[in-house]
Order: sequence, then C-alpha cells, then structure tokens
Amino acid sequence: MATILTALSALLDQLRTFLLLWLPPLLLGFLVYLMWRFVKMMPRTAPAELKPESDSIVRWHDVAGVEEAKAELAEIIEFLRDPARFARLGARVPRGVLLHGPPGTGKTLLAKAVAAESGAAFFSQPASAFVEMFAGLGASRIRKLFDTARKHAPAIVFIDELDAVGAARQSSGGFNREQDQTLNQLLVELDGFRRSDVVIMASTNRLDTLDAALLRPGRFDRQVYVSPPDLLAREQILNVHVRNKPIDPSVDLTAIARTTAGLTGADLENICNEAAIRATRAGRDAITPIDFDDALERVVAGLKTHRTVSEDEKRMIAYHEAGHALLAHIVGRGMTIHKVTIVPRGGALGYNLYTPTDERILSTRDDLITRIVVLLGGRAGEEIALGEVSNGAGDDLERSTAIARAMVFDWGLGESLTTRTVRADNFALSEDTKRQRDQEQSAICDYAYAEAKRLLTENRDALERLAIKLLERETLDREDVATMLHDVQRVGTLAFSWPGGPLSPGMPPL
Repeated sequence: MATILTALSALLDQLRTFLLLWLPPLLLGFLVYLMWRFVKMMPRTAPAELKPESDSIVRWHDVAGVEEAKAELAEIIEFLRDPARFARLGARVPRGVLLHGPPGTGKTLLAKAVAAESGAAFFSQPASAFVEMFAGLGASRIRKLFDTARKHAPAIVFIDELDAVGAARQSSGGFNREQDQTLNQLLVELDGFRRSDVVIMASTNRLDTLDAALLRPGRFDRQVYVSPPDLLAREQILNVHVRNKPIDPSVDLTAIARTTAGLTGADLENICNEAAIRATRAGRDAITPIDFDDALERVVAGLKTHRTVSEDEKRMIAYHEAGHALLAHIVGRGMTIHKVTIVPRGGALGYNLYTPTDERILSTRDDLITRIVVLLGGRAGEEIALGEVSNGAGDDLERSTAIARAMVFDWGLGESLTTRTVRADNFALSEDTKRQRDQEQSAICDYAYAEAKRLLTENRDALERLAIKLLERETLDREDVATMLHDVQRVGTLAFSWPGGPLSPGMPPL
C-alpha cells in the first residue's frame, strides 16, 4: 500500500511540475494560434482606388470674403494653366501652399476653387486618413496618394487638418512612432516634387503645432492666412449664400452682416440655411427678416428650450440681462443693443445680442476695461436689485477674467508691468513678480465690478424699467431699448485708478 501511495505522490508531483512549467506557454501559444486563424478568416477588401474629386465643383466666384487669400492663390492658378510662361524666367511653381486660419473661414473651398479654375485634378484626403495604428500603413497611403496625383497631372493634392500628421516630432525614447514615419514620408514626397504641374495644398487651424521641417522653403513655400470676414466680407458671403434663395425685398443684408460680427463664413452659410428652413416651415414664399433674426439667434445662442423657470428665477434673470443692457448703453462704446431676452436658448437662460458700430482691430485699455464692466453688469444688476447673486454669471466671470489676465500677462496693460509679458508658462519669473501680476489682474476685475455697481446704482430707475418690461414681454428689440433709455446719459470715459493711488506716470487715463 505504501508503494502505491509513493507512486501516486510522485505522479502528482510530476503533473504539478508539468502544469506550472508547460501549461502557461501552451495556452499562450494556443491563443496566438486562434488570433492568427481569426485574422486569416477576416474578409479582405481591396484598397479603394484614388480618383479625382468631381462631384462638387467650386468656382472662383463661389468663394467670397477672402480677397487677400484669393489674390495669393491666383498665381497658383496661372502656374498650373501655363507653367511654361513662368519657366522662361526661371520661376518654378510653389511646391506647397499652406492655408491656415480659424475653422470655418473657407480654406477647403479655396483649395477646391483653385483646382476648378486651373483645370487640375483634385485629390483630397483628411490627414486623419494617414493616422494608423500599424507601422508603415500611413506612409504607404502617402506614397499611393502622391503617385496617383503624378499620373493625373496637372493635379492638386489637398490634405485637410494637416496637424493630425504634421505635428512637431517629440523625443520617442528610441522608438520610431508610426506618426513620425508618416510625417517623414510626407517630407520625402514634398522634396521629390520636381514637376511644375502638381501642387500640394494643406490646411490647418493650428499652425504653431506643425513640425518646423514642413514649413521651410522648398516644402510649403507659401503660407496663406485665411482671416475671419470683416463687415464687407460678411456681406459678400451672405450674397453668395442667398444667390439661389428667394429673399423678401425687406431683407437688409448689410444690417445682417453688421449683426454677425465675429462669425465665419461657415456660420453665415448656416444662418442662411436655417432662415430658409424656418421660412419653409412657416409656408412663406420668400425668406423674411424675421427668419434671419431667428436663424441668427439659433446659430449664436442655440435652440429654444422649454425649461421650467420659477417666478423668482425669472425675476433674477430679468435683472441680470437688464444690467448687461443698461451698461452696454451707458459705457458700451462701439456697440449697439440688438436684442435683449429672457427666453432660454441653448445653455443660456437669457442673453443680449449686440451690433458693433465699428469693428476695430486694436483695443485700448479703455475698450477692454469697458468690456469687462459690461460683462459684470449682470451680476451687479442681481446684487443691486435683489441683494444677492446667483451662479448665472459663471460665463461672464470666465470671460472677464480671461480679458483681465491677457491685459496683464500678455499685453503689458497692467499698472507697472507695462514693458514685458509675464505669462504663466514663464518659469523664470520671481515670486514677487507673480504676486504683483496676480494682484493687478484682480484689481482690474474688482474695479470693473465696482464701476458696474456704481453706474447701475446711479441709474436704478432705468434698471427697474428694463427688468419690468422684460418680465412683461420677455424680449426687447433695439427700438424698445432705445426708447426706454433715451433719458440715460452715456459715459465717455471711466475714471480708473489703481488701489492705493492714482495712475502711474505715463499711463493714459481711461
């Protein structure tokens, strides 16, 4: 019996040793085999054949409001139409053209228009199409795209959102990342373009993130900034987008362009489309000013929401929006109130729409302080009228803090930090400088809020009139506000002084 037990024990020991030493590798090998079989059984699809785009032809007259960019690109069209004309004097076509600027300004439209006007084949690929998890696939797709373009010359290769593959390379700890391989292949292809009938175009919203090797001459020779449209450009864009729409004669596109300051061409196209949809729903034969007003509010503020707001909350919202509107009337130089409402839209329980009387590129210290005063007028209106404040001023506080921060940190518009930037990413700043910087930023916001409360207190009757009328009608237009505030005196300048004394020598009065 003992012999049998000893044999069983030895057998169990051998089995345990086998399980511990050999079973894990066997299981791992079996799993690898199953994965290999799964990949082999997956349906293989042939790579899609690259063909020039021909379904959406954009002509030169379809692109409005970017005349400077069009002037730069007109030469590319001439190069592609008649390269021999420039070759006689030794000129070569720019190998690459980089369009950069905010989203929605028309960069893709410009590239398509250049291709259509020049008669070149147009190949368009988003840069994200080259971002792959497996090594070599992105670079392979780059080679295929450029090889196909050469076969269809004259051609334009357009890569949208270039920063997806063209971001600056980082130290990768000895490993060659797939993104680096893709970028390297793109650089090689750009260097290999020796023919004058193929042009690479690209667009990006983040020029500062691109690798320096992409931006040197010989690759992207031209960088064209596509800026947001000014007043005249917005009117031109609106005319393009209403070209095939029935417009009521009472529609004033100039007035609409003035009301849409800060919006891009894509926003304006969206407004025209929303206005057409609204007119269709109402059963009208033409688009009216009411349709454009509603479309503007929908694009800027969002959809109307049917939130249940108590009477106390509604009263607080009314005083909040009345505070904004009253201060915009008193100190809002360069802005006219277009509409004030307490009807919820999007994430806002109420809002003010302004029409700038002039669109300035530069802002003085006075302009920026005034903007903060108007932003803080909502919270000041709540405190003065109701004796308490709410969380409804969260966005106002964020925007006013951003302006004050930029004034002191970036633009040298503080009290004593006036000849240098003191950005947060500058780690060489002393603790005293940082403390002084933060104190000056706080002083600007505190002063603006105190001025907002002072001005609203001095015009308390007007604040009450606006709030009561808002509670009664919910929405006031430009004429309503102008009539109700006709007796309110406008303030030209604000008597700004830093805590502890008057303005420092050399600082202009506000």
